[in-house]
Amino acid sequence: MNIEELSKSQLILLTILVNFVTSVATGILTVSLLDHAPAFVTQTVNRVVEHTIETVAQVAPAAAISAPAPSNQDLVTAALGADATRVAALYSAVTGTSTPALAVGTYLPSARAVVTAAASALPKEVLIEFPDATYVAASLSHEGNGVMIYGFADAAKLPKARAPILVAASNLKLGETALAIGADGSAATGIVARIGTKGVYTTLPDIGAGSAAVDLAGNLIGISAGATPGLLIPADTIDALLAATSTASATTSTSTPL
Repeated sequence: MNIEELSKSQLILLTILVNFVTSVATGILTVSLLDHAPAFVTQTVNRVVEHTIETVAQVAPAAAISAPAPSNQDLVTAALGADATRVAALYSAVTGTSTPALAVGTYLPSARAVVTAAASALPKEVLIEFPDATYVAASLSHEGNGVMIYGFADAAKLPKARAPILVAASNLKLGETALAIGADGSAATGIVARIGTKGVYTTLPDIGAGSAAVDLAGNLIGISAGATPGLLIPADTIDALLAATSTASATTSTSTPL
């Protein structure tokens, strides 16, 4: 048969056959030559093969494990998801849930406290509703600089949630993403527009006094002051109040006679 009369498919099959036969013949020839080669040549070839296998085995798992970096959308949804687990509603301890919630707050698991924007209508004793529909009584532990912090009894069983880092205003950057879940449960996105003496100004809408704003990592950058849409009470103000509360408690415990 004339090779020029072969079709494209037949030519491809013929090429595969030739390559297969050539590789088999090469393998047989290599093994035959190694059988008659001096010992040091065989040892050298074996070492090269073993080193090649080890290198491939070390590189392959790293390539398999590597995963693409999370997208901006993934970061946003994860941060809002973390923020949602820390949303708290404050009710009057007297009337309970028979009346509407008095305010919205943010649960700080590591401090065993709920922080919200100060308001004259908020009593000293409240009932806190958590996202998992559990209710725990709380008492006002500290107040100042537009913030009210409610603490729980030592025996109170609180839900689990990821504790956020409280980001100081000095560590924020203009244009940094600000995320929030409003009092009505809707998500909002904005940016840090300005850092002033009154607080952190963002492009967030009115999310409700006491609602938290977080960064892309889900860390707390502040809570809504309520009076001006987008204006946040910085997280370091909350941190300072928590530190003052802890210091006062420690001083009281030390000075109390046994």
